[in-house]
Amino acid sequence: MKKGLMVTAVLASSLLAQAVYAAETVQIDGSSTVFPISEAMAEEFQSAEKGATRVTVGVSGTGGGFKKFCRGETDMTGASRPISPEEVQLCKENKVEFIELPVAMDALTVVINPQNDWVDHLTVEELKTMWEPEAQGKISNWNQVRDSFPDRKLNLFGPGVDSGTYDYFTTAVVGKAHSSRGDFTASEDDNVLVQGVANDRNALGFFGLAYYEENKNKLKAVPIAYKGKDAVEPSLETAGDGSYQPLTRPLYYYASKASLENKPHVDKFASFLLSQDNTELVQEAGYVPMGDKVYEAAQRVLKEREVGTAYEGAEVGVDVVETLSRKKHY
Repeated sequence: MKKGLMVTAVLASSLLAQAVYAAETVQIDGSSTVFPISEAMAEEFQSAEKGATRVTVGVSGTGGGFKKFCRGETDMTGASRPISPEEVQLCKENKVEFIELPVAMDALTVVINPQNDWVDHLTVEELKTMWEPEAQGKISNWNQVRDSFPDRKLNLFGPGVDSGTYDYFTTAVVGKAHSSRGDFTASEDDNVLVQGVANDRNALGFFGLAYYEENKNKLKAVPIAYKGKDAVEPSLETAGDGSYQPLTRPLYYYASKASLENKPHVDKFASFLLSQDNTELVQEAGYVPMGDKVYEAAQRVLKEREVGTAYEGAEVGVDVVETLSRKKHY
């Protein structure tokens, strides 16, 4: 009896292995910010496909994901900023044509420790004072940011330099991508940043809204004041209505044209990402679904295989519908 059960188990295992091997695969990598969306979409799509398609999701960061994608190693990559001119050139060198697809809006969130009782808001100028290159070795205490803050050590946490979130934050706050002090605790893993701020009363960090929403019990979000206006707290609502500036930004997928045309399951998954029926998954992942006009415009870009990007790098305060109508360059 035991021998029969063992044979049955071996056969079942073999059949399962064959089924997994036979399944078509969509390979995704890229942004840790976009990862919660990729994970939710992959799970739902695989369920709908009943095992016919597997979706693998890596987390190399936006920059790391583009390196793999532009070498032709993945079908799609998630990005928390637009593709850079240097990455476009790498794709061209490797003959990787790509389709640029916005998928959600994010409120890039500045966080402090819940025991921090002196910060009720920060201005963009104060964030710049903390993070600009000139701050290294000079701005080391909170009272150097604002006179009324206590004379306590300022400990900064942020994404690594391969991160699209780092690129966008430095563009929006400092005024130039990749321009910041270097003496902060950096990690490509947003959960490491969460723990760093959660365990340090003097800490300040930043990352995508989803990671704040998931850890509200450990962190406090900082309202941000911009261009003399009242401070606005990051949330799904303020990212959706555009009032949280300048740290509201679109999130993207970049799909390989060759994969879309040669692998029907990749094309099907790309269409699945842009379906209005799946906006609930975007919200459950902690982000703001795009409006119907954006989804319709993105679906057209996908269907017509519009190769290239509408950007020359990260932009602040973009109108996503307008960018989808721009002439693409590659």
